Amino acid sequence: MSHSMIAITMFASMMLLMATGQRVFAAIGTVAAAAGLLLWGTGGHDIPFSAAMKLMNWYPLLTLPMFIFMGYILSESKIADDLYRMFHVWMGPLHGGLAIGTIALMVLVSAMNGLSVAGMAIGATIALPELLRRGYDKRMVTGVVQAGSSLGILVPPSVVLVLYAMIARQPVGQLWLAGVIPGLVMALMFVVYIAIRCRLQPSLGPVLPASERNISFSEKLRLLRSGLLPLAIFFAMMVPFVNGWTSLVESSAIGAMAAMVAAIVKGRLTKEVLENSVRNTLGISCMFMWIILAALGFGAVFDGLGAVKAIEGFFTDQLGLSPWMILILMQLSFIVMGTFLDDTAMLVIVAPLYVPLVQALGFDLIWYGVLYTITTQIAYMTPPFGYNLFLMRAMAPPEIGLKDIYGSVLPFVLIMVVALVLNMMFPQMSLWLPEYVYGK
Repeated sequence: MSHSMIAITMFASMMLLMATGQRVFAAIGTVAAAAGLLLWGTGGHDIPFSAAMKLMNWYPLLTLPMFIFMGYILSESKIADDLYRMFHVWMGPLHGGLAIGTIALMVLVSAMNGLSVAGMAIGATIALPELLRRGYDKRMVTGVVQAGSSLGILVPPSVVLVLYAMIARQPVGQLWLAGVIPGLVMALMFVVYIAIRCRLQPSLGPVLPASERNISFSEKLRLLRSGLLPLAIFFAMMVPFVNGWTSLVESSAIGAMAAMVAAIVKGRLTKEVLENSVRNTLGISCMFMWIILAALGFGAVFDGLGAVKAIEGFFTDQLGLSPWMILILMQLSFIVMGTFLDDTAMLVIVAPLYVPLVQALGFDLIWYGVLYTITTQIAYMTPPFGYNLFLMRAMAPPEIGLKDIYGSVLPFVLIMVVALVLNMMFPQMSLWLPEYVYGK
């Protein structure tokens, strides 16, 4: 059997296993181990063992449980609730102000947790009921929560970019910094869209009633201080890292410790909060480690087959496609896969193929990591089977139907497409900050 047929058989077997309901890491790892044994006999057992050793020796992986723990402490202790209350009071006098505040909330929640699911949970349980109760258009605010939550996989500390860094063998710190400007630009584009639309159609985002806005300035300052606490934690963690005073792992430990101190000072670090945070951190960290282990094993088999060079030759020599055409086809394939897979599954499945191919075509892997992440955000929200659409359906109040959810995301998907095109046209949007920080 040719190497190309072996590669196709591996992908087909993996998709078949996943169709039976197996976990992603189990399907990928099983196919990798079986292929290694069939191709190289008893020597094939070295592949999963080597992947495990590589995983255990990857020091930056320690950031993963630290950042996840920080996010859960801030979420379980209800510090995120204080954040929304601050936006509620300070942004209420504007048309669409609470929706704009929700986008800001999502950016800060992303900086606390790095997972889009956490942003969706907080947005759907805290922000969405408040927005509906105050007469905001249900279709618009449903889109706001979904779009805002998608920022969690782009704004640092993105857990997805940690996974990409491990598979693509790129520095996590550079990837996080690469996501900062595109993430903030996309959030700003969301805010501008909401502000313009609510200015043209005030009924979509009414101002907060005067009875709720008329509180003392000292009370507003108190809310500002408590609401900005998560932001202070983020800066306490990132400023030493950006200035080179601490390593990435040390900064993640500072973030986790600062979150615990904040919860203690507010009197909210109960046994239940700590227990839930530790349990959830352990569960998610173990899941990601198994996924990385499976991906490394799968990638090792592909490297041994030389499948990447064969596929590169097929696209460039036989089909005559330019590097940019190949890149665009890759991005379209992510959108298609996003109809039935989440971001980690997509990355693990195609990373052994796409990452070496992108490098062979002459593109920057840091820049491509940002493109992959933005495309994943689009895939999450693209009907009919976007991952975020079904999360919202599970969390939304009964009055929001599937038709509302589908219709709500279209303007935000178009904004994301514009952001993706801008990043493809101007790579320095992603590369300037890491080059500036690491070039010092």
